[in-house]
Order: sequence, then C-alpha cells, then structure tokens
Amino acid sequence: GIFLKNYNWATLGCGVIANELAQAMAAHGRTLYGVANRTHSKAVDFAKKYGVTKVYDQIEDIFSDPEVDIIYISTPHNTHIKYLRQALAAGKHVLCEKSITLNAAELTEAKQLAEKNNVILAEAMTLYHMPIYKELAEVIASGRLGELRMLQLNFGSYKDYDMTNRFFNPELAGGALLDIGVYALSFARWFMSQKPDKVASQVKLAPSGVDEQAGILLQNEASEMATLALTLHAKQPKRGMVAFDKGYIEIYEYPRGQKATITYTADGGQEVIESGATADALFYEVTDMEQAVSGGQNVMHLDYSTDVMEIMTELRRDWGLVYPEEK
Repeated sequence: GIFLKNYNWATLGCGVIANELAQAMAAHGRTLYGVANRTHSKAVDFAKKYGVTKVYDQIEDIFSDPEVDIIYISTPHNTHIKYLRQALAAGKHVLCEKSITLNAAELTEAKQLAEKNNVILAEAMTLYHMPIYKELAEVIASGRLGELRMLQLNFGSYKDYDMTNRFFNPELAGGALLDIGVYALSFARWFMSQKPDKVASQVKLAPSGVDEQAGILLQNEASEMATLALTLHAKQPKRGMVAFDKGYIEIYEYPRGQKATITYTADGGQEVIESGATADALFYEVTDMEQAVSGGQNVMHLDYSTDVMEIMTELRRDWGLVYPEEK
C-alpha cells in the first residue's frame, strides 16, 4: 500500500526478532530509525550493522523521542507490560512480540491505555499477516469446504534441558505455552468462527516449574473443536490441520506458512495453494501495522490476541503455573 508518510520504527530489544525486523525492512529499502536495549553495547553493534540512525542511551529515551512513530517490543515476555505502559502512555503505536503480555489482566490494562492515548496496539503474531491465511479465509468463505469441524495443531521444539535458559526459566516467563503454544492457539482462533468457551488440558511441568509439554482440547458454541500438542523437549512437525465437512487443509511450518494443501473428501483430489513468502513474514506485519496506524483498515486482530491470552491465562490457572511477576 501507499502511505502518507514514511513511519519511523524503533526497536526495543536486539535479539533474533529485532535482527529479522531490520533485515525485512532492508530487503524493502527501509531502515529502522532507532534502537534501545538493556545492554547498551548490543544496541550500538546492532545500529552499526543495520545503519540505524539513533541509539538510545537509556531505554526510557525511546519513549520520549518525538521522532518515533512505532515501537516494536521484542524483549522477554515478562518485561512487555512495563514497556507497553511507558510506550502507550507516551502516545507511541506499539507492535509487541508474542506473547503480548503474561496474562489477560495485563492485556486489558494495555488495551485501555492504547484507547486512552488513541494509538494502535497489536501483537506481532506472524500468522495473522501471512498472505496464505488471507487466501484460505477466502476459500473457506466460498463454502466449497463446507462447515468447520476440527483442528489439529502440533508444535514441538527440542531445547536443551537447561533450566536457566529462557525456555525453561520462570524468571523469564519460560514454558511451552507462551513461547510456542501461542502460535497453535492463534491458528485455531483464526479458523474458528467464535472463541472457544470450553478448555481442557493435561500438562507436564519441567523441574523449574514451567510447562514443558501440554495437550489442550478446545471447543466453542458452534461445536468446532481443536486438539493441540505442544512440547519444548521433543521435535514435532509444525503442522496445522483444519478439517471441514468436504475436505481438510494442511499447512506445515504454519507460524510463517506459505503453502497449504487441501484434500477433498469426495474424491481425494488435492489442491495446493501457495501465497506469500516465509522470508517476508516480518514485513507483512510491518505493512499491516502501518496500514492500521495510517487510519486504514485495522487487520491486526487484537481481538484474536485477546481471546488467545484469555485461554492461556485460564490454562495456567488450571496448571497452578504462576510467574514471579504475578505473585
């Protein structure tokens, strides 16, 4: 799309995602305007690497800089709400890495702040922005697959059994749910016609007390169901399967999917749909965010992020899993 102005983006955090953001922008002839990081030297190195104009001495300076339009937060989950409060209160639009907050109460607070300050708040959930999902939504709307019955989601990573790394460390809001489960739940929510109101689960906790492995069952009032299998200590394919009356859709590598296979029930015939590129995942988020900020259609789906956050909050309540910040 064509935007009235070139928005100044600043990144808070210099990790993997921030690097991907800078690379995605560079690939489209754009440069990040600013960078802030807890470890200042890392911000300096990051700025050199990507030609970023501004390096902030203190994290707080990113919020008070009048030149900054949109802040991308990609620090650990448990720091999000602190930075969201500051950024939104300063009147900055914010795209925040998933999981957007630790729990539903924090998200409600952030949403109220965004509304009060008249800014856009959104979660950086790649799959809401990948073209393949927008295309599949049209296929489903056409009716040729019939009614949605069931979804099946897998996500398994093999992480070293080190309780101090961010995946297993409760001090960094580790665990399968907030790190990888959020993708599976977001996928389910994208295809379901309404929010699941029935949630059941089994969990295996790691020695550190966070969720290492979980099985989750969802159902909504339309009787659409989903089963999710998550683990941080066994590799699984990132496979999403959506079963309808007249066929099913399969997507591999679904967080940043670019290809879907539809298998029709009647004759077993297959149709392959390819749309968008995995490599451009971050740029799709950027363009959708800029569209929302410029007053265009808001396709950021904070409503879905809210539903997912409420489900995750309920699950952790069932598991008795409380992060230090919540005590």
